[in-house]
Amino acid sequence: MAKRKVQRRARKILGEDPVALVWCEIGKPIPAPPKAVHRAAGKGRLKPRHHWLLYVGGAVFFFVVVPMMVVDKLGDVLNGQTSSGESGTTRNRTAGSGRHGVEDPTRGVFDGDWNLTAGQMLLRWYSHSPNPKRLVMLARDRVCVAASPRRTLSPTQADDFRTIAEFSFAEARIEAEAGQPRGFATFRIRFTDGSWLELGRLGEPEDADRFLRTVSA
Repeated sequence: MAKRKVQRRARKILGEDPVALVWCEIGKPIPAPPKAVHRAAGKGRLKPRHHWLLYVGGAVFFFVVVPMMVVDKLGDVLNGQTSSGESGTTRNRTAGSGRHGVEDPTRGVFDGDWNLTAGQMLLRWYSHSPNPKRLVMLARDRVCVAASPRRTLSPTQADDFRTIAEFSFAEARIEAEAGQPRGFATFRIRFTDGSWLELGRLGEPEDADRFLRTVSA
């Protein structure tokens, strides 16, 4: 559960105790907007910045693990050359039978209209903070979205977050179901202009459960 310093900071921002709050993220990569729309919004970042250790891990994987996988795969190829003719015939028989699904260009992240509220929020999402985590706070009459300026943070102890967006209940509402499986739970912020934004990767199980119960009541 969020520590006292998080609750204290939330109370200071809202001017009252939060009804519910939860740390969350956009569960999937932000889809690429049209270039003109992105440029008009200031060409902000569309990806989070990661801790330097992640880049070190990536370098180790690329220069150590990948070569080992290539060598192993090469051995498999050399051993399986004798059966290449048969496998080629099988591929030719089945090539025409597959179906190609149509990929959702929004990836289920938002409604797809970059000019509406949700799309405009996405265009500036990582301009407010390089960290992917956002704190959604419910007051008695409004929804607040806050972020920490730091690249890394502890959701239970972060106390430097600030409001990046605020909406009255007349402008936005939260849609969710209670009892969703932990680790897979999501919710949507739906705006009165018809746009919506889906958030997931909910942090702190107690906060997540209380948040979902509150918005689904």
